Order: sequence, then structure tokens, then C-alpha cells
Amino acid sequence: MVEFSLILIKDDDMGMTITEKILAAHAGLKEVAPGQLVNCKVDIALANDITAPISIKEFRRIGAKKVFDKERVVLVPDHFAPNKDIESATQVKMLRDFSNEQGLTNFWDAGRMGVEHTLLPEQGIVGPGDLVIGADSHTCTYGALGAFASGVGSTDLAAAMITGEAWYRVPETMLFNLKGKLGKWVSGKDVILYIIGKIGVDGALYKAMEYTGDMVPTLSQDDRFTICNMAIEAGAKNGIFLPDDVTKGYVAGRFKREAKYYPSDADAKYCERFDINGGDIELQVAFPHLPSNTRPISKVGDVKVDQVVIGSCTNGRYSDLKVAAEIIKGKKVAKGVRLIVIPATPLIYRQAMKDGLLDIFMESEAVVSTPTCGPCLGGHMGILAEGERALTTTNRNFVGRMGHRKSEVYLAGPAVAAATAIVGKICSPEDVL
Repeated sequence: MVEFSLILIKDDDMGMTITEKILAAHAGLKEVAPGQLVNCKVDIALANDITAPISIKEFRRIGAKKVFDKERVVLVPDHFAPNKDIESATQVKMLRDFSNEQGLTNFWDAGRMGVEHTLLPEQGIVGPGDLVIGADSHTCTYGALGAFASGVGSTDLAAAMITGEAWYRVPETMLFNLKGKLGKWVSGKDVILYIIGKIGVDGALYKAMEYTGDMVPTLSQDDRFTICNMAIEAGAKNGIFLPDDVTKGYVAGRFKREAKYYPSDADAKYCERFDINGGDIELQVAFPHLPSNTRPISKVGDVKVDQVVIGSCTNGRYSDLKVAAEIIKGKKVAKGVRLIVIPATPLIYRQAMKDGLLDIFMESEAVVSTPTCGPCLGGHMGILAEGERALTTTNRNFVGRMGHRKSEVYLAGPAVAAATAIVGKICSPEDVL
């Protein structure tokens, strides 16, 4: 198991996983076990411009007057931002009006807004030991900080906004022992695509995916965010890393509340264990129409594309842009290919601008967008027409996910995305450097 140099909360009465410990703490219980139903206090209740309007309508229908805590209800209009039409503008106005009425501290409007699951950790709104409920399936991203974070429906979110509580069935935990080192250009995106390719899109159904092993200290915080972000693509309730010095370094001076670090006990019970060897993981590509339909880059073949997207809550962070810029620098996007680059937050955008990354992208004839989820969900900023094919760093490639039902979406990390944009077909960075 991972060695810790942090002050950790230890329960000697029974072996529990990190997920079980966080749920027990928020339920006010000494211990919990898989299958147990628990009612928990939530630290953060999150929604966006698609899901929050439903929650607000339910809030009003019930007759509620006040949210449980104006600092802990977070609304981020990021999916159709900047507003793409009258309907989306109306949705965001509902969030804005509700936030003003309730005096919410954390309403992130245009100009401050970023992609929610990148924005919240960056701004120190979520952190280690938290229990986060979000009306968005990729809320599981925050497990990278050692938090229990899971997506819910809008009506459950409405109840949490009112009561500050949510109920859960304690999930079983799967342990993924990440061993060895990753090869050049191989990233967290490749790790999670490799795992999902092995276990399937329902391989972790309503389970916690816990990551440990000697590879973990070598993974950046951004890699961990990416890995936990896609836990839902394996059907998991949550993904979670045991916190270490990388976590502590990330939250220091950033997280606005007290960080609580829970390790899994040595005698914690796991329903399954997997050994994942870093040396076995090539750059990965998920073919249509499932994230589990993965192939190593060496077996992709000749797949031409019309569009490449680098961005989203999965791979729109500064480190992702830096990798892409390193590959693209001094080159042009292939004729007939559209490259769309979307920094996930204003802070990331400004840093990329300051460091010259945006110049590199624009010199290559890429489109650089303000922060938005846009193309990931087929919202805007890169919709696919019938018969078009996209390679994207986003997290889903279901039928019609980015546009027409007869379009195709391939998933990969930023290195493959950048190389693909230059060559015009899915390829490795080694093919362009």
C-alpha cells in the first residue's frame, strides 16, 4: 500500500476503505459496510446550466425558501456557455436569478466560469475528505483529491440543496494496483481507457474504483483527475486515490476548508483486485461507440478524421495543452481537419496565453475557444455533421454524442489528439516528431 507522510485519520475498530471512511464520517457513524444505506451530510452540492434549472424548479415546487448553506451550493453554467441560443440563455438566467435571490457565493458566470470539474478543484471549492454531490455524472473527478464525489439526478440535487443531506448505498470497492512507470507520452487518459477496455463499461457498476501502487506517486494531479473523471464510464459510483504528498502539494494554499486525509486500512475488504502494469499501456484510442472499445495506437490502422478537439473536464487542463503544444509547435493542422482547443478555465486560458501556447495553436490554424463543455455533449463549438469523424480528448463517444447520429467519435489523450490534427488521421506523436 502507499506510504503516507501526512497526518491521517485512522479507525482501528474495523478495516474500511477510504470510500467507506468518508461515508461513515459524513453519516456520523463509527463504521459502515458495503450495501448499507446511510444518510450523509454533504460538503458541496453542485449543478450546471442543464441540470440546475430542474433542481430549482423542484426547490420551488416543494416550497423551500432557503438553501442549506449559501457557500456550499455551487452553480456553474458551463455546458452551453457562452449562451448559444435563447433557450440556453433562459436556462442560465434562471441560475443567475436563483443565485442572486439566495445570495450564493459560488455562482460562476461568464468571465469567471470554467468547466465545472476543472474549476472547483482549481478554486479550492472541493478537497480531501469531502463528500460532494453533483448533478453531473463526471462529479466523480474529485476523487483524485481523496474525496467521495458522485453524480446524482437533479431531483436528488434539489433535496441536497434544501437539506444539506443525501442518502447512499455504501458501494463495494475494487482495488487497482498501478505498478511501474508509464512510457513517453502515455498519460492518465491512457491508463483509464486501458482499464475500461479491460473491465468494460459496466465492469465497476455501483462500485468504488480505488487506485494505489508504486505508479501513483509518479502520476501528476492532473492525471489523477482524468482517471477519476472517467470512473463513471466503467459504471462506477466513484473513483478515488489515496491522498499523498502530490495531493497535499496541490491543495496547499488552495483548498478553502480543512483537508481531511483518510487512508484505506491494511485489512480493508475489496470485492476485486487488479494489477495494472504501466509498461503494458500503450497510447490508447477508444473506437465508436463505447469508451471500452479501446485499441493500442499500434493497432488503430488508417483512420482519417475531420475534427480534433482538445479540452473538456477530462483533458482541458494546462498540462494537456502543454503536451499538445509541444507536438504541434511549428506545424500546420492537416488540410480538411478542424482543430478546436478549449482551455478549461480562465486561469488555464491566461496561463496558456502568457506562456505562448495559444500562439502555437493559432499559428497552426487551430480554433481557440473560451472555456466551455460545448462540443463534448454535442452542445456547440464543434458539432459533427452526418458522416463526419472526430478524435477528441473528451470522455464519451456514444452514438450521436457530438452531433449527427451517423457521425463517429474516437477518444484519446492530448498527445494522440495533437498528432492526429497534424497528420489528418489517428496516429502517435512519434509520427510527427
